[in-house]
This record gives sequence, C-alpha cells and structure tokens, in this order.
Amino acid sequence: MAHTFKEIQAVNAAGPYHADWASIGQHPAPDWFRRAKFGIFTHWGVYTVPEYSNEWYSRNMYIKGYPAFAHHVATYGPQKDFGYKDLIPLFTAPKFDAGAWLDLFKRAGAKYYFPVSEHHDGFQMYRSELSHWNAYEMGPHRDVLGELRTATLEAGLHFATSNHRAEHWWFMGHGREFDSDVREPMKKGDFYWPAQPEPDNQALFSKPYPTAEYLEDWVERVCEIIDNYRPELLYFDWWLQHAAFKPYMQELTAYYYNRASEWGIPVSICYKYDGMAWGAGIPDVERGGFAQATPYYWQTDTAIANNSWCYTDSLEYKGVNELLIALIDAVAKNGNLLLNVGPRADGSIAPHDQAILSAIGDWLGINGEGIYDSVPWKQYGEGPTNVSGGMFEDLSKLAYGPADVRYTAGNGSVYAFLLAPGSTAVLTAFHLFADKNQPPFHGVIKRISQLGQGPVDWHIEPDGMHVALRPSQVGRPVALKIEVE
Repeated sequence: MAHTFKEIQAVNAAGPYHADWASIGQHPAPDWFRRAKFGIFTHWGVYTVPEYSNEWYSRNMYIKGYPAFAHHVATYGPQKDFGYKDLIPLFTAPKFDAGAWLDLFKRAGAKYYFPVSEHHDGFQMYRSELSHWNAYEMGPHRDVLGELRTATLEAGLHFATSNHRAEHWWFMGHGREFDSDVREPMKKGDFYWPAQPEPDNQALFSKPYPTAEYLEDWVERVCEIIDNYRPELLYFDWWLQHAAFKPYMQELTAYYYNRASEWGIPVSICYKYDGMAWGAGIPDVERGGFAQATPYYWQTDTAIANNSWCYTDSLEYKGVNELLIALIDAVAKNGNLLLNVGPRADGSIAPHDQAILSAIGDWLGINGEGIYDSVPWKQYGEGPTNVSGGMFEDLSKLAYGPADVRYTAGNGSVYAFLLAPGSTAVLTAFHLFADKNQPPFHGVIKRISQLGQGPVDWHIEPDGMHVALRPSQVGRPVALKIEVE
C-alpha cells in the first residue's frame, strides 16, 4: 500500500513523533543493533548485468569519453538504440535463491542483512504501486525484496534495507547531452525521470534544487517500503544531506518511527555525513571509521572489493584478514561492520565471494564471543598502527604488526585481539608500574585463554603482560580471553 505525501504528513501530525529534529531525536537506537556487530549488505540490480567496472554503470555509460560509454557501444550498440532500460529484459536472475543467500550470510556470522531496494538507477527491486519499473513487473518478475525479507526472518536475522534514490535526480542527466534514449517527453513515474544536469562535484547546495514533486515522490517511495516490508533499519546514501532534502527527511523519519511505534519494533536509520541531526539516527562511515572509541553507536560499511560495490569481472578483492581487522577495529570503538557482497547478474554468488564469507564465519565461530554483545573496554587498543578517522580510510594501506591489539569487554572478561600475531604477545595495558602515560594494572587475573585453543602461559612484567600463544589459524587475528576475579 502506498500513501500520498499528505497522508504521510497526517500520520506525523498525530504523533508521537513529529517532523522536526527535536522530536525525532528522542527516538533511541535499537539495542539489538549494538549487540549484533556484523551485518551483510548486497548491491544487486540491473547495473549488474554488464558486470563491468562498478555499480555506477547507468550513469557512466552516458558520459562520452568514459570507458563505460565505449564498452556499452561495443557490447550493445549506440545508446539511442540500446539504452540502460534495454538491459532490464536481460536481468532475469534464473539462479536467484533468497534462501541460499541467507544460508550463506548466516554461515558468515552476520546478524542483520541490508539488500538495496533501489539504487541511483531508479529500478525498484520490489513490488510497487508508484512505478512500473520494478523487479516484480519486469526483469526477473519477482518481488526480490519480499523474498529476501522472508528468507532473512526465517534465518533468524534482522531485516533492513537501503535506498539510494536521492541521487536519481541527476543520475541519468548525461543522457540528455547527446542522441540517446534519455529524452523527452519525461514525467513522474518514468524510468529516467527527471534526469537533471549533474551538479559540479554533486554540490550539496546546487541549484536548481530538486523539486517538491521529486522530493515528495522520494518520500512516498520509501514510505511504501516501510509499510510493505517493515525493515528494522533503513540506510541512505550520501546525497540526502543536500539542503533541499532536510524537511522531507524529517517527514520520512517521523513516519518511520511512528509506524514502528505502532508495530512495537525497535528501528533506526543509518545515515552519512550530516544527513540527519545528531541523535536522530545512527552515523555511518563509508569505507572508514574512527580513530578512537566513541560514546555512541555507529556503523562502517565497506565492500569485499576495493573498486566496486556490485559484482564485476575486474574486482580487486580484499583479503580475509583485512576484513576481520575492519570488524575488530570497529567493534573495539563501539561500531558495527556492514560488509557488502555483490551477487552476479544471474542471482548466484561467485565462489570467491562465498569463500571469503565462509572464512569470516569460521573465524567468528571461534572468536565471536569477544565480538557479539561486547562493549568497548577502557581503552580501544594499543600498538603503532591505527586507521585515520573519516570516510574512505579503508585498511588496505595499513600494515599491522605483532604490537597492534584491539580490546573489547563482555562476559565478565576482557578480550585482546592480536591483529597480526607472532608466537608471543606483550599487552602493555597490563603492566605493573605506572608510567607517564598509563596507570598500572591492579586487577587480579584468574585465567587467560586463547579462544579455540585453551589456556595459555602468561606473566606480567613492568612493560606489560607477556603471553605465549598457541598455534592457530595461519595468519588470522587471535583473540585472548582475560578472565578477572
């Protein structure tokens, strides 16, 4: 069921949440999110059909001089004869099996799942009353989001979804610059509508602003998802911090929180930059994080590849250790990791992607007790290597060593994660005598175990706790459980 913008406003007028940040900011973040720590993200849609370059294919194929433009012409023909919309009949997804996906994600150790409901390209991956350009009426002729929701709940995971339509205001605009299939007449509900000129550097306050017609349509689309699929989290990409979105974002958020109050389920919104007022949702740091632990919950989202969020034939895969360290580092600093995987166009998940997820699941099966339900310790970690705070500060450029440690706490214990372990470890947080930087450790340690391996020998010296490590998974981070009296 889809509601008009005026109907959405009427719901908010009745409360309990109203369309202003002061009211919305009273909504708490779900406790399950704090405890979950690890989720899976998937980017899958029409843009995957070419399996070329990245998920911005629908924009880049209309920009002369771009590799995607030349690739499209060479593969499919001129854009005036074969445009982006003509890829939809090729998106049949014969191997798509929502249950198999969720079995894999659960096996990886994820506690929540975020499929993309609509990307910048404007194709809805769900059944909709607001546009015929959706996966139920075209392409695979399936309610993809609905099937994934059912499979997620059956697997015991929390269901969430992301929406990236905000950027669609300008995403197809380059197609108007030459003879292509992006042309007038164009009206609300059309696939390419509104295809406006792309602002310089996608400026936050560029003019002309998105129109009220477009912004109301954006709100109506997201609220249709809220009503029909009841996600426990929403996620928005970066352009909604544009000034024009602010009042509409307030209406949408109030509606979501009001509906969730009716249903009795805890929900929140993950947002980037300053897309929401502080405290109104959960901050998300794309491909990055924080240099220190924070007093608030947050999330980092990153992909298993450095160069794309969707599946392509040229992925630059990250190593399993890098992804595990991203998880450990985020959790030690009061954050979650949302890890993206890109299914192939046919609906299958590539063997290498499956292997990465399985390896993460193997590691969490041994070390997860120091991750799930944990809280930050009195210091997030130690060692010379640390990610710089901010977006796009992925770990690929960092080289961790035996002195790099991250801490969490839970189950009456402290967990020390050795990011690049050797045969021994020295934990400087547990030293005997004070120095100018840190007081001595005064606790009484009952036992130290290496998760998955059993008790280890240890003793405390002036420079820290010395631990003899047991052999473990080759090259993987190691977790020590430090139990105190």
